[in-house]
Amino acid sequence: MSGSWRRRWLAIDLGDRRVGLAMSDPGGRIASPAGYVERRAGKRPPLTALLAKASALGVEGFVVGLPLDQAGEDTPRALEARRLATELGTRTGLPTELVDERFTTAAALRAVQAMEGSTRGRKGDVDAIAATILLQHALRLFEHAEDVASDVSPDAPAGYHA
Repeated sequence: MSGSWRRRWLAIDLGDRRVGLAMSDPGGRIASPAGYVERRAGKRPPLTALLAKASALGVEGFVVGLPLDQAGEDTPRALEARRLATELGTRTGLPTELVDERFTTAAALRAVQAMEGSTRGRKGDVDAIAATILLQHALRLFEHAEDVASDVSPDAPAGYHA
């Protein structure tokens, strides 16, 4: 990625009823909750609302949560996430990354319960926190990939890592 990941990212965590959102700072280092978008159950993801939110926030790239099963295989929701990521990239021309989101909702539920004690009536908050956990994970992955790439000497044989 060579530094190109340092931008304002919007993370998208698809759910049945809500799509959790998180946004990074302009340097792509810190993730913060950015609310959620309502979704009608059984309907396609709210692409128009997501594009409007992205435009309003001035995002420069998307991270879409990829819900894989325990074995790391695609689920029906993963196929939906892949289609959404492709559509976002095509419509905006912005970079779009798919990142494994297993366990982000469970981690968000634990975080809300630890802070407030109850998630009752706070499902949108849980979705936004899940997106924040997803985005922070993605930012760490991007930074790690850059660190690994910078450890390789230009004179080193192909595939060599210091």
